[in-house]
Formats: sequence, structure tokens, C-alpha cells
Amino acid sequence: MEISINKGIKKKTLQILLVGNNPIELSSLLNQVKDINQYVIQTELAFDVRSLLDRLKKFKPDFILIDDNIGAKELTETTSYLQTDRKTREIPVTVLKNSNYAESVPSDLVIDYLLKKSLTPERLYQNIINTFRIKQAQKFLKLAYLKRKRMLKGYMHSLS
Repeated sequence: MEISINKGIKKKTLQILLVGNNPIELSSLLNQVKDINQYVIQTELAFDVRSLLDRLKKFKPDFILIDDNIGAKELTETTSYLQTDRKTREIPVTVLKNSNYAESVPSDLVIDYLLKKSLTPERLYQNIINTFRIKQAQKFLKLAYLKRKRMLKGYMHSLS
């Protein structure tokens, strides 16, 4: 993340990739994202998996928001691609849902789900902060697990 100076106040730059197939809903989401005052926001829009791949060649997002209206198949393809690519698997993903009644995507990559009808810039900001914390905790736990595993192998090797 970069630091820019805005009226003497340093703000971090947050790059967000918005994925959805409805331009009207994406423009509404874009307006809410732009209302987050704690960051200088840079955004890119993707409408399907192909445009997502094009955007990821030039744009390195810190956070990805995916609208579930793109369809279950597209959503599964998108999250599975993001999960398998080594450049994108560490990027936190939030899925925006129309209701809690619809099925969610089975993916380790999706950190959180937000309801669109209760979406505000404050809630979106809080979600971004929480997903970054969750990703940091996951990374810490993975490293701690690998360290303990190596230590256990060393103990077992020394005993034999």
C-alpha cells in the first residue's frame, strides 16, 4: 500500500477490485466504496472471469468484492481461480449477497459475506479491516503450524 498526502493528512491507498455483471449495481457499489474516507481508494471493475483475468494483469488489488449476481457457476470459477493462483490467493475476498437464504460459495478464499441491502460505507470499511485481520491471523497460524511441524520432525529424527 502506498502513502499519499491529502491536505496534510497521510492516507493509505487501498486498491479494490469490484466483480459483478450488473453495471447499475456496480456503480452503486463503487459510490459506496468511494465514500470510505479512511483510505485513498483506487478501483477497477470486472464483469466476468475473462475481464477479471485482464484486470489482474495490470492491477494488483488489496481487496476483492464479488457480487453474487454473477451466477453460481461464474462465482465458483472466479473464486477457484483466485484461490489457485499464487499471486491472488492471499488477497481477501468478500462476497456481496442479496439474501441469507441463497447458498454460499464453498471456498477457503472467501473471508466474509455482506448483505447488499444493509451495505454502508462504514460497514464496508469495517469489513475490510476485519478481513485484513483475519488474513493476518491465518498467515500467522500457518507459519506457526509449519514451524511446530519442523520442530516435531527434528525431535523425532533426534530420537531415532
